[in-house]
Amino acid sequence: MTSAPPPSERPGNTAAQTAAIPTGWRSRWHPRVGIDRVIVSAPAIAQIVIAATAAFSFAHYVLGHAAPLLAATVTVSSLGLVRDARPRRVLETVIGMVVGILVAELIVFVAGIGWWQLGITLTASLIVARFLSPQPAFAIAAAMQSAIVMVIPVSVPFLRMIDGLVGGVMALLVTALLPRSPLRTVAREGAALFSAFDGAVSTLVQALRRGDAVRAERGLTKARALQGLVDQWRAGIESGSEIARISPFLRRQRSEFQRQERIRLHLDLATRNLRVIARRVVYLCDDRQPRPIAADLLAELAAGARLIAESLGDISYEPAAREAVRAVAARLDPTVLADRSSAVDQTLIGALRPLAVDLMTAAGMPADEARAAIPRV
Repeated sequence: MTSAPPPSERPGNTAAQTAAIPTGWRSRWHPRVGIDRVIVSAPAIAQIVIAATAAFSFAHYVLGHAAPLLAATVTVSSLGLVRDARPRRVLETVIGMVVGILVAELIVFVAGIGWWQLGITLTASLIVARFLSPQPAFAIAAAMQSAIVMVIPVSVPFLRMIDGLVGGVMALLVTALLPRSPLRTVAREGAALFSAFDGAVSTLVQALRRGDAVRAERGLTKARALQGLVDQWRAGIESGSEIARISPFLRRQRSEFQRQERIRLHLDLATRNLRVIARRVVYLCDDRQPRPIAADLLAELAAGARLIAESLGDISYEPAAREAVRAVAARLDPTVLADRSSAVDQTLIGALRPLAVDLMTAAGMPADEARAAIPRV
């Protein structure tokens, strides 16, 4: 069980945070936005400073290199300030830069340094890097380091190759031994998805209560926008899981990453079902008639989803979330709830059934048990 995130990071406070921070172009220069950015990046900044300093010091004091520039630049470039500092990504970046250094060192050794040698070096580095990797960043990293080799001459051949290897090894060591703890960030990304999910559901509930076609369209738009947040959360979980797999300090978090991946997987399915529901709500609201029964059921499912969101920071919420959704699922019988309504109304009630199953499994209920909680039709 993990400790709950501070109140400012809980899903329920997302709207308040958004309202407190200016939007539009002013937000880019607002002091609070800048301070938040620094706080979020503080672990990455500390990791980069430690790794670059250690790489430079090793190359300078232990290996005796007078100015081991590449030891520091390779370390800084490979770690970066991006959130995805998983070992595989760092290793790929290191390999790209080392390839660029090696190509440049070979050309310097054969042809020397000059403007036309720089052109040949950049061309060769980009061609080799694009052949080795489909990632554009890989080729750019190789080209940047090869350019540094060409414009900063040294008297000892392949000395900068050693500095690049020192920087790469140090970046990988720091990634494993002093990792950026990603669990809080991952939980915050999950909370953002749940908050957006709740916003989409709430809009659809209002549309059903009022028979409002405009709100229904707005709810469909919000539901379609959820996939980006799902993908972002998945990338964070994958990155954190890889770091926790090799870091001795984060191994105890591996089970938590697995739990968050289970929640993410089933919430991904829930968002897909929500889009189906939203399309049907748009169709139904063309007649401008309120549908309070469907609205109440969808609102109750949203309440269960909010409990699942709370469980991201405190696993003890999961049993309550399962039971809250199960209580709604047990009533999802279209033939009973919409016996005097049109077939389209019954179809809408029926569309809530897979959504309820997805939410129950997201809260930790076995899939067979979740399906059994739905009335047979």
